[in-house]
Amino acid sequence: MEYRYIFGPVPSRRLGISLGIDLIPQKTCSYNCIYCESGKTTNLTVERKEYVPLDDVIAELDAVLRTHPKLDFVTYAGSGEPTLHSGISEVTRFVKENYPEYKTALLTNGSLFYDENVRRDCLDIDVVIPSLDCAGETEFKKVDRPHRSLSVATVNDGIAKFASEYAGQLWLEIFVVPGINDTDEEIARINTEIAKIRPDKIQLNTLDRPGVVDWIRPADDRAMQAFADKLCHDNIEIAGKPASRSSNKAYSGDTSGVILRTVRRRPCTLDDIVKITGLHSNEVNKYLSVLVAEGKITEARGERGVFYRYAE
Repeated sequence: MEYRYIFGPVPSRRLGISLGIDLIPQKTCSYNCIYCESGKTTNLTVERKEYVPLDDVIAELDAVLRTHPKLDFVTYAGSGEPTLHSGISEVTRFVKENYPEYKTALLTNGSLFYDENVRRDCLDIDVVIPSLDCAGETEFKKVDRPHRSLSVATVNDGIAKFASEYAGQLWLEIFVVPGINDTDEEIARINTEIAKIRPDKIQLNTLDRPGVVDWIRPADDRAMQAFADKLCHDNIEIAGKPASRSSNKAYSGDTSGVILRTVRRRPCTLDDIVKITGLHSNEVNKYLSVLVAEGKITEARGERGVFYRYAE
């Protein structure tokens, strides 16, 4: 069976071994974040609808889960903002009723939690990980570049409202962008939002591979620790480097070999590799992160985006 909406399992730095569910076409989102590894948003929207056929998603998910793969999570992630899909609660219900041994997780920018229907649709998910990159409007527009209808107050108040109604695990992700959201003033504003949301955990992340804009740079280890030290929370996790293929059973040597052989012939972008391999872009991204970290491939920006080259 060829899968269009299910990908993986893939190893996640945050969620262990994760089977991905992609409910949104590439690249449909309510944000056009400067750091997004999935590329520039081409459909900037807050409209909820059935972007991909719900019955097809559930059929693919059933085909995979009936083989009883070893997973830590079944995760909503992929090519855009998952909560834009109007049928997300039905997918969760299918997993809960038919495969209760699996936990579900949601990676979301949190931008739609102002909507009561979105909050209700996500209440049964086991772990929800919304983003809160900024608390100042200027910083928010620089980093997340949201749909024109969204303000930082609307978004962050929505996340706080969801947190007050939600009984599962809520982990708040903050993406550190040096020079924008790491000032003392902005961190103080972020702390105010943290106090309202009261997450179970905070996860700090920074650029792992090239983002949408040329000028963004990752925060180094010292800067990440300094940011963490200024946050008012007892449970803070700083994202580390991707695990090596040899230490993680979710990585397929065959898939890594295909990518290496492909870029050895000629430099390729993420889109090129997706078309050649037939893999989902999120899955390819996971392999690329590891191959770059291991020094097997290099990356450089070109006219069509970031190109991956075989490291001689």
